[in-house]
Amino acid sequence: MSFRLKAAIIAAFALSTAAAVTASDMSSASEAISSTGTLPTDSALNTAPSAGQKPAVIFAAPREIAQPLASDTTPYSTDGSSKGYSLAALVDAHGPAEALEGDMKCLAGAVYFESKGESLEGQLAVARVVINRAKSGRFANSLCGVVYQPSQFSFVRGGSMPAIPEASESWREAVAIAQIAMEDSWDSKAEGALFFHARRVSPGWGKAKLASIDNHIFYR
Repeated sequence: MSFRLKAAIIAAFALSTAAAVTASDMSSASEAISSTGTLPTDSALNTAPSAGQKPAVIFAAPREIAQPLASDTTPYSTDGSSKGYSLAALVDAHGPAEALEGDMKCLAGAVYFESKGESLEGQLAVARVVINRAKSGRFANSLCGVVYQPSQFSFVRGGSMPAIPEASESWREAVAIAQIAMEDSWDSKAEGALFFHARRVSPGWGKAKLASIDNHIFYR
């Protein structure tokens, strides 16, 4: 056999071998891709591997963990500070009226008799006037002292206040407003007021007007 013929046969054999190896590799790669890209069925998951057989490796899609956004439930008072959802919500949160004694009953009584039936903002403004007076040094230094000071509140007669229907919704609101005012958990629209009068009168006090709320006008 000539040298050229031998060389041609060797070259053809080498090409044939390389092609077979390449085809085998491609077949293996296809099987691997098919194996890793297919999720198992329920029956496959529940089938235990036979003896000597390794359990299949399952490439599950990564779970998306969604973190909920913080809800906008931060409470705010009228000045934007974080104090309560609303004045009405704060009143409701106090629940049924507590049994009150002493200064707190005097404060709630003033709210009840001076602003019963008015808005919660109006009731709060009345409560703040009583508290501001007790702190001012210009009036009595206790809430009861302010309420019972002669010629200050028209509902006080003979040094006492009338009986209060304590099972009423108006009393429940008055008690809650008194507590909110003492806790300073909501800002009054008449913050700093020391005086108020009904809209129907014009006393000509010459004082600084702060706000008009419902049936009252408030002054510093």
